[in-house]
Parts: sequence; structure tokens; C-alpha cells
Amino acid sequence: MAPGGRSVIVGIDLAGSPRRPTGVCILRGITAQARIAHSDEEILDTVVRAKPDLVPIDAPLSLPPGRKTIHDRTGAHLRECDRQLQRRGIRFFPITLGPMRMLTERGLALKAKIEALGYRVVECYPGAAQDIWRIPRQRRDRAGLRQGLQALGVKGLASEMTGDELDAVTAALVGRCLLLGKGDMLGGQNGILVPRGKPE
Repeated sequence: MAPGGRSVIVGIDLAGSPRRPTGVCILRGITAQARIAHSDEEILDTVVRAKPDLVPIDAPLSLPPGRKTIHDRTGAHLRECDRQLQRRGIRFFPITLGPMRMLTERGLALKAKIEALGYRVVECYPGAAQDIWRIPRQRRDRAGLRQGLQALGVKGLASEMTGDELDAVTAALVGRCLLLGKGDMLGGQNGILVPRGKPE
């Protein structure tokens, strides 16, 4: 992070398929610039242009113990980070469920591509952060989520932003918490990043 807390973070709310919208947010300091992308190439282009300190992705980026691939039917259904979310009472979809398998496969591939470019990637879950910060999740109250992010200090949020874009902003903000020493990796370094406090 640059002096004065001026970090650059690319938060990604990844869709399981390129046909569906992926939210991408470049967070410079506390100012957000979000947009929708579809292809991996669009996402990677944003990362390369931003040269971020961190890339938090809302998608599973590791497999449950005993599974070699996401299509492997043996091994556990939950990872340690998932169990820790459960213990905190945070709702989530297990990554072995049908639609989540496609998202996991894409997330793992995208993580490898971004890391090959030299950038640090972590898994995050915007819904968990929103619960911790006591602000609405986008599916329940999109306008309330935008207002909650503004109350946390985020600048540059437009009223017409989609839920995917707001989740990407949330992902980037959680990444900022990690760089400020206010984030925890549940389940270890290959687990899920959650905020320990507010991003300032």
C-alpha cells in the first residue's frame, strides 16, 4: 500500500458463466470505479491496467479436503473456511452444489491467470462482509447496500449501479481491510477473507 493508505484494489464479483454479468471494481484509496464485464479477457485487462495491490474475488478459490477437482464426488462438502462461516451464522451456498461448481471452476482458472501476471489473489464473500458491517445484502435492498457502503466512506457510487457492481465494491473494500490489518483469512491463507473492522 502506498503512503497515506492509497492502495489500489480490484474487487471482482465473479459470475459462473461469461454470459452472465461480472461486477468489477477498481478501488483507489476509498474511491470506487465499477463496471460490468463478461469475458475473462475483459476482467484480466482491468487487472493489468489497474496494477492492483490485491485482487479479492467473490468465488470459491479452493477445494474441500479430499477433492482433486470440483467434479470429484469424494471428499468433504465443506472447507474449514465454510465451517467458520457457519459458526458465525453467515448464510452461504456450499461450493459442491450444482451452480457453484461452475463458479468454482471459473474462479480457480481466473485465480491462476491473475497470479501468473504477478498479482495477489484472495477469496472473499461480500455477503459475509455485509452481514458483519450490518448493511443489507444486494438481493434484499440494493439501495440500502449502496447507502451502507457510502456510510463506510466509499466515494464514487452511482444510484444506477447494479447489485453485481456493488458486490464488487464490497469485495474491494474487504481487500482494503486486509491491507490495513483489519481483515482475517478464515481457514488459513487459502480460505475466505472477512473484515475484522471498518475499512478506515
